[in-house]
Amino acid sequence: MSFELSLNTGTTPKLNLHQAVEAAARAGLTHIGPWRHLIEEVGGAQRAATIIREGGLQASTLCRGGFLTGASPRTKQEALESNQKAIEEAATIGARNLIMVVGGLPSAAHILGGSGDPADKDIVAARDRVARSLDQLVPLALEHGVCLVLEALHPMYAVDRAVLSTLGQALDLATAHPAEAVGVVVDTFHVFWDPQLQQQIQRAGLERRLVSYQVCDFNLPIASNALQSRGMMGDGHIDFATISRWVARAGYRGPVEVEIFNDEINSQDPHLTLATMSQRYESLVLPHLEQAAGIHPASAIN
Repeated sequence: MSFELSLNTGTTPKLNLHQAVEAAARAGLTHIGPWRHLIEEVGGAQRAATIIREGGLQASTLCRGGFLTGASPRTKQEALESNQKAIEEAATIGARNLIMVVGGLPSAAHILGGSGDPADKDIVAARDRVARSLDQLVPLALEHGVCLVLEALHPMYAVDRAVLSTLGQALDLATAHPAEAVGVVVDTFHVFWDPQLQQQIQRAGLERRLVSYQVCDFNLPIASNALQSRGMMGDGHIDFATISRWVARAGYRGPVEVEIFNDEINSQDPHLTLATMSQRYESLVLPHLEQAAGIHPASAIN
């Protein structure tokens, strides 16, 4: 099977891991992308792996590692240890891919509860620290069979969350390492605007680094908390048909995660969310993936 729909648990924040697995399975899904706090809540990765397996699901990704831009020895060491644990957790739950949100500027670390120098606004140096951290993490990732998946975030998050803003930047950073150790994710919300997107998706496929596809829409107006501006597919301004064709033509055949941070969607009945996202995926995303991949859907055969 190709292009199986996966629930990223950021879409259903009211559910614990048991509930999210149950809801996803009830909706007919085969994959789930858990966030790390859900693993901690159930007592660790071994227990989480059992819950996912007994629920009949597979882990498409683990969210998330990263935040590698701290400049002080303490923050560097804390980040290294957290990411080492994340790699081990991903391997334990059977997630081939660990999503990496690489981190923002030290001057903005306090916004997300961290610590950093308010005067440190050097984005070039921050990106270099990401590269040096990957050098340290890649051997462990290879040992555990886990791919560190660099996520380019929309430029409005460059200060607080990710100093990587384009797929090209992420690929440039990945090239120093084996493709099985460092890959990239195409998240429609973050990269739909990029004039180089088609070329960079093609490049990712040729370099065998396109390992995850995440979908949600880009809504306007931007929410007061910009993080909550992700929307259900079809409610915003993203051309899913075109991007999905590019992704499939680049050779991607894996699960497709829906990851939505949106106050209204996150607070509604999760079963409604799953039903809506399944319907929107099947009408707005899947046909274009299958068409570009040369897959004839069962409905067209019968």
